[in-house]
Amino acid sequence: MQDEVTNVVDVCVIGAGPAGMKAAVRCSAAGASVTVIDEQVRPGGQIYRAVQENGHPNGHIFGPDYLRGAELVKAFNQAEVNHVSQATLWRIDEDNTVYWSQQGKAHKTIAKNIIIATGATERPFPFVGWTLPGVMTAGACQIMMKTSGLVPKQAVMVGTGPLLYLLAAQMIDAGSPPKAIVDTQQSDGYLKSLRFASNAWTGRKYLIKGLGLLAKLRKAGIKRYTGATDIEAEGTDSVQELVFKCGGNKVSLETETVLAHIGVIPNVQLTRAMGLEHQWDALQVCWKPTLDENNMSSRQGVFIAGDSGGIGGALVAELQGELVACQVLQSLQNELSRELINESLTLKELIEHELAVRPFLETLYAPPKQALCPSDKTIVCRCEEVTAGQIRQHAANGANGINQIKTYTRCGMGPCQGRYCGSTVAHIISDKIGLSMEQVGYYRLRNPIKPLKLGELASLTPVNKSFMEKYKSEGASHEQRAKTVQQ
Repeated sequence: MQDEVTNVVDVCVIGAGPAGMKAAVRCSAAGASVTVIDEQVRPGGQIYRAVQENGHPNGHIFGPDYLRGAELVKAFNQAEVNHVSQATLWRIDEDNTVYWSQQGKAHKTIAKNIIIATGATERPFPFVGWTLPGVMTAGACQIMMKTSGLVPKQAVMVGTGPLLYLLAAQMIDAGSPPKAIVDTQQSDGYLKSLRFASNAWTGRKYLIKGLGLLAKLRKAGIKRYTGATDIEAEGTDSVQELVFKCGGNKVSLETETVLAHIGVIPNVQLTRAMGLEHQWDALQVCWKPTLDENNMSSRQGVFIAGDSGGIGGALVAELQGELVACQVLQSLQNELSRELINESLTLKELIEHELAVRPFLETLYAPPKQALCPSDKTIVCRCEEVTAGQIRQHAANGANGINQIKTYTRCGMGPCQGRYCGSTVAHIISDKIGLSMEQVGYYRLRNPIKPLKLGELASLTPVNKSFMEKYKSEGASHEQRAKTVQQ
């Protein structure tokens, strides 16, 4: 139990990645009281994970874009911010009461404004054998490299997207280059992306960077397969080979490690549980919260910055963090500030410029059909071991809603609460019975959004309001009477 304390802050930031740190620093500099809740030990998020004020011991491997986070972390550490680290947020109520747990005890804070900066998650890439030990995501491998310096040897990389090639280049610099890259990108992707050629020119710095990565891979002699289909990982106790088709031929690559990746999607678990409005983004092939021009959600006073509101990358996340901070400060002042208005306009122009290349990249690196609608024998729900075939069968029998499928198969009821199966299940239903993704919808998520112990929940009740207090008082009275009788 805890003493009854009312903790009210001007702004509560969820997540200490680039967007969350920038927002917190900007709000704090203007005199606002700020609480930042984050699951990690140190600030940085996934992109700047393990970076410190003086950089990183292996910073030369991860490059200048990663080391950019050192200055941001330094500014965050020096700001007047209440940083709640290693905390698990599990609920936010309509009155902006924020609940989280830390070291086995639950806490709550009431915020006048909330900034959600929970970032992105890797898009699920289910294929036969993806549950075998030795098969992991590219993002997980990068985290392992940043936090422990461990790099897999002779790994086979499969999927598509910029991160796949960035990680391959980092592995080369770390002295453990991948054995091969198996790219699912199809040739028609280049034709489809041509309609965004002007966008590509605006964001040419990203394309130049990508060409540099490809040149590095060629120089290192990394074998690259393109247009790969029918991907399967095979093995008994662990993965032993990756099998796929390329150019009409079947290819088999022996390996003990498979690194899979087909892009990232917004982390919408919290925003869904809060009941915020969401919309389907056909270009990014994902759900994302509905935001206004100032990145405010459908609920007054709740803002979203960074990849949790739509994929844009680290630099866009920083800019959006500053933008929502300006909006929060505006609301706290209860009057229009010409300085904040001009700052917001400048930030919006910078954000628009940085986002210009995204349509080109999203089209060029579209997720493969196999990943969205895997074969019948592929396990889709890892928690409950439900296959794509089982989902299709229920859909064919009339269960055409994702929550109905959830009831019949338990998909989305496991520890991950649909993080690894939600988008795939929806795509399978859509493909099987011809409904749009908007019609299929997404899982109804309920609080708590992360596992919560009953002891943690009980710790929220103030001592003077505990139902046990009555029995404690009666016990004390009984003990006093017993002493009197004995005397």
